[in-house]
Amino acid sequence: MAQDADVLVIGGGVGGLCSAHFLAERGRHVTVVERRRVGAGASEGNAGIICPSESIPLSAPGVITKALKWMFDGSSPFYIKPRLDPALIGWLWRFARSCNRSHVSRSVPLLCALHTRSRELYEQFAARPGFDFGYHHKGLLKLAVTTQGLKECVNQVTIHREAGMDAVALDAVQVGDRLGGLTSPAIGGSFLADDAHITPLAFVDNLAADLQQRGMAIHGETEVLGFERSAGRISSVRTTQGTFNVEAVVLAAGSWSPPFARELGLSLPIQPAKGYSVMVPRPKDHPEQPIQLQEAKVIATPMGDRLRIAGTLELAGMNEAINHRRVQAILNATARFLPSLDIGRLPILQVWRGLRPCTPDGLPFLGHLPNLDNAIVAAGHAMIGMSLGPVTGELVGQLLDGQAPQTDIHLLRPNRFA
Repeated sequence: MAQDADVLVIGGGVGGLCSAHFLAERGRHVTVVERRRVGAGASEGNAGIICPSESIPLSAPGVITKALKWMFDGSSPFYIKPRLDPALIGWLWRFARSCNRSHVSRSVPLLCALHTRSRELYEQFAARPGFDFGYHHKGLLKLAVTTQGLKECVNQVTIHREAGMDAVALDAVQVGDRLGGLTSPAIGGSFLADDAHITPLAFVDNLAADLQQRGMAIHGETEVLGFERSAGRISSVRTTQGTFNVEAVVLAAGSWSPPFARELGLSLPIQPAKGYSVMVPRPKDHPEQPIQLQEAKVIATPMGDRLRIAGTLELAGMNEAINHRRVQAILNATARFLPSLDIGRLPILQVWRGLRPCTPDGLPFLGHLPNLDNAIVAAGHAMIGMSLGPVTGELVGQLLDGQAPQTDIHLLRPNRFA
């Protein structure tokens, strides 16, 4: 017997749960289905940065040159597993076309506005009684150990400041002053005051518990099998836990979104990019703010009495196997940039990997599915999904209620690569 669901959200990560929250705030009754347990994907082990500083899209000038140097080095920040894959080849071609200044100049104001709004929403969540997920607005410190890395930091500061962000370049002495009891061979870097950080899984767990207390249904270990359509709408969704008759659907399944979108008539060029993190006890000398290792693209984030060190971008398809060479690269980079942390002596409490859904232009997909009045896509957030989770949910609520979004999200339209 089919179950009735007002809005069915496919995906139990931060984007799906935030969508469910803001829809519930609008009086909708929401059902969430997640193929594994809630928060088990990219929302679990990421760096937890709420990051206006990441308003420069992944596809930016100079990235192709770096990518060509890194792409076949298994320990580099960006690695592509060699394979003949038409989808990957098409994605890389679109990615190369997006690596230009014009794309960056269009994207930065939008991403900055979205990250900033999301941080405001996180602050509202953090102010709720009992909603504790380690929110801290402490900024982000970037360290550069090479002349080229420092040049990149300075260039990024210029872009950030043009967008109205609070960013400053630092010399070696100024970096040392911000490192607390740690030492580093960094020759400079930058400080980005607009960034905040959280403990990701704590936020997801709080949000899921709150939704359930409000009577919303969350079904873990539930896979979507297919859709039934009628008169330009999705009428029902078949799952391993039965069929749901629906009024509306939100597709927020991260790297697993493209097959569902394809069945509904839209090709979403999303590549799963595997990222890794290592959790260790937090040394007493580590400062309160996260530290990014510029050349290595690694971030060390304090989370209570623990320290999460996260990074790398690996395009290896829907492959969730742990590549130990990638994990070791994160530890090696930490030892190089922060030798006084003595990372080799700290016990490893957790090794995590997850698939981040990357689009060719570094912008997520957010909007109605073409030719379907009651279906919205919210996917493709890559490494900034945790940062953009709340604002994504807020925008989904506005879109599903037929309101004009408070931010112009034309650049995020799901059919822009059709």
